Amino acid sequence: MAGGGFVAKGGRDDNNGGITAFVIITCIVAAMGGLIFGYDIGISGGVTSMEQFLRKFFPSVYTKMNDDKGLENEYCKFDSELLTLFTSSLYIAALVASFCASSVTRIFGRKMSMCFGGLVFLAGSILNAAAVNIAMLIIGRLLLGVGVGFANQSVPVYLSEMAPAKLRGALNIGFQMAITIGILAANLINYGTSHIKAGWGWRLSLGLAAVPAIMMTVGSFFLPDTPNSILERGNSDKAKQMLRKIRGTDNIDDEFQDLVDATEAAKKVAHPWKNILQPRYRPQLVICILVPFFQQLTGINVIMFYAPVLFKTIGFGDDAALMSAVITGVVNVVCTVVSIFTVDKFGRRILFLEGGIQMFLCQIAIGILIGVKFGVNGQGSISGAEADVTLFLICMYVASFAWSWGPLGWLVPSEICPLEIRSAGQAINVAVNMFFTFIIAQVFLTMLCHLKFGLFFFFAGFVVIMTTFVFFFLPETKNVPIEEINRVWKAHWFWGKYIPDDAIIAHTDDV
Repeated sequence: MAGGGFVAKGGRDDNNGGITAFVIITCIVAAMGGLIFGYDIGISGGVTSMEQFLRKFFPSVYTKMNDDKGLENEYCKFDSELLTLFTSSLYIAALVASFCASSVTRIFGRKMSMCFGGLVFLAGSILNAAAVNIAMLIIGRLLLGVGVGFANQSVPVYLSEMAPAKLRGALNIGFQMAITIGILAANLINYGTSHIKAGWGWRLSLGLAAVPAIMMTVGSFFLPDTPNSILERGNSDKAKQMLRKIRGTDNIDDEFQDLVDATEAAKKVAHPWKNILQPRYRPQLVICILVPFFQQLTGINVIMFYAPVLFKTIGFGDDAALMSAVITGVVNVVCTVVSIFTVDKFGRRILFLEGGIQMFLCQIAIGILIGVKFGVNGQGSISGAEADVTLFLICMYVASFAWSWGPLGWLVPSEICPLEIRSAGQAINVAVNMFFTFIIAQVFLTMLCHLKFGLFFFFAGFVVIMTTFVFFFLPETKNVPIEEINRVWKAHWFWGKYIPDDAIIAHTDDV
């Protein structure tokens, strides 16, 4: 079967105990790390559409948007490399920070990475709110990027390691849920601060990033470390005690032995960055690169970063553009909840595939509608009914992403790697994600200017490629204990040839 299938044998998952309140609470607290990423995604697009902000920091864009409106191609009125650098600089910093975070996460534990990320993000939010020139803005964004890099590296790994196999998908998606809540909160705040007539609303929008940063930093102090992380740092008794606590049962010997075996194997790997390049880790390396790559090439950040700018470009007024961004934010949150309740029931593959088909259809329809109304020169108008149809299609696109590539883009890479390369694999996942987020954020307004409505067809083409890739090359991992993931790869029609027998020999008594 395309993609391969696997069913865990031996009943090992039955030893995971019940779903304890302790696990639920710790995972909710840890998932708050996604708030800082989501808030930043949502806040930057709204701020860059505020006239007071543009007038102070990007006067040329402000002039182009207002004075030359009748002469300028509508697709190009926001085109500014400096303006996109304000948004994209965060992601290049997150890329670099993710590699440092990999070592911190492995040596000091997952919660230490979360705490450090929250503190640095807090410093960046303060600097952005107080900015008086472009340099302060960019430095603040770079600090925010370091915080995002540490949070995105540590939180998904923490959630995957804490959760029992039968609930790992739902609890890990808590990270994406927090991202969507952060985006929605940012859109609501932007809508409110844009009406502050004194001209400092943008400062409030940027400064309120301190709230999720404080929540993440304080929350990390109260989190326990995962049994995997405790074992990785040499404390077997404490790790076993923690595993009993999070599983709510004393019957954890089999699972604990799996963790010990994985830790012993990990200790033999002196250079995880070198070892992840070995053929035996080829499936994990490819997935940790291609899944975040494809996630960004869905085009979602065109909507999330620049929703107000995009809506204004296609004819919405200022208030309507910001309110439309709020509506898409609500859809994003609601449909992420759908993923939480379906990912462990129906599996990862079916959500990936359905989401890809729906995104493709919506992007083609949006491109055709905008092309018909605005043509290649951007000189056109859109009626109220047509604007409503456009908003509906964008909401349907956001919905399909929110229950597929959004949460699964973080879940799947965090659960497929054995312990010895897990930190390196997640660092690669974050780095690739941040690199292509940076590229999309930096070039989107220029692409909109040159590709015009064809931009939607460009991303639709990539959606076809990535959906095909999932169908043939991504195996199903639902309900598989995280330390037994190698069995999935061994059973796959294509990847099985890369997995040596000794990668799963420790569990032959289970099959």
